[in-house]
Amino acid sequence: MSCSRRHFLQTAGTGLVIANRLLPIQPLYALTPPVTASPTVGRSRVALVQGENRRKNITSALTAIDDQIQPRLKGKKYVIIKPNNVSTNNQLASTHVDALRGILDYLAPRFNGPVVIAESSAEQTLEGFESFHYAAVIPEYRPQQVRLVDLNQEARYQAIQLVDYDLHPVRVRLAARLLDPEAFVISAAILKTHDTVVATMAVKNMVLGSPLHSAPGEKPEWSDKEKYHSGIRQTHYNMLLTAQKLQPNWGVAVIDGFEGMEGQGPTQGTPVPSRIALASTDFVAADRVGLETMGIKADWIGYLQYCAQAGLGQYDLAKIDVQGAAIAEVRRSYKMHGDLKLQLDWMGPLTHLPPKLG
Repeated sequence: MSCSRRHFLQTAGTGLVIANRLLPIQPLYALTPPVTASPTVGRSRVALVQGENRRKNITSALTAIDDQIQPRLKGKKYVIIKPNNVSTNNQLASTHVDALRGILDYLAPRFNGPVVIAESSAEQTLEGFESFHYAAVIPEYRPQQVRLVDLNQEARYQAIQLVDYDLHPVRVRLAARLLDPEAFVISAAILKTHDTVVATMAVKNMVLGSPLHSAPGEKPEWSDKEKYHSGIRQTHYNMLLTAQKLQPNWGVAVIDGFEGMEGQGPTQGTPVPSRIALASTDFVAADRVGLETMGIKADWIGYLQYCAQAGLGQYDLAKIDVQGAAIAEVRRSYKMHGDLKLQLDWMGPLTHLPPKLG
């Protein structure tokens, strides 16, 4: 009877009692990749704001780096706000409408063009817009000509190649709007733990929110998002390939940590009242500081390390200027997902490869 490595890990994991806080896991992984930054990336700045009003926190974080946003915003024809609606009914898992208001409050006196709130939810996008009352912002910000767009229904895409479980190339379709050079793209993310890649914030919101799936009623149904879950190592690498395609068009990362999610993220976790917001024109740096506020080890996050090594952003905390609240003052130790040990299997040597030849 044959037994795949994936099945062995899943079976073995059920017989282990693993504490899902941080320290007990660390000794199991002596061979961890170094946390390094690309030599081509200079210093980055991240605004970190703490307060008792979600909307004001986000506006304040964006205003704090206004001098960095304005040069990127200038000349763009419209703004895209990309929320994180991995769930269409669980508000804790999804971008809050007041987070959108905080972004729009910042944009209102600074940008005269239209604003598109665009998403490709893993479920049905328009159901999420309705559940979370996104349409309420349309009359509130009439000069911004706000529109809600389901990227799956829009069905415009650019294709790239990823790798599948067997390391064969596989084609995925990314929403063309998020690659539009005339658009200023804002990632409206959340502080959350994750069931596959440990943590999800600004970068992952863009990377896994860009692949499309079938529109409502389309037959046969299909989802290019599923192609990213092809293996724990492949997932991180595929996220890098997608980030490389998207990153030239990224405008500013916004991370809403007013109420983060710990434990069984990204959809079934429990709330953490962190009461913070982060903003940066460097998406990788924003996520790096976000990890610090959650008490998560930076070397656990493969896709962010890959992005830094590819020069997509700064991951070295010593080269990130944090403006506003001190990390130590806002840090909370987020409970990790129960599958953390399996998630960290991307680290260290890959022992089941065939022999090297040539």
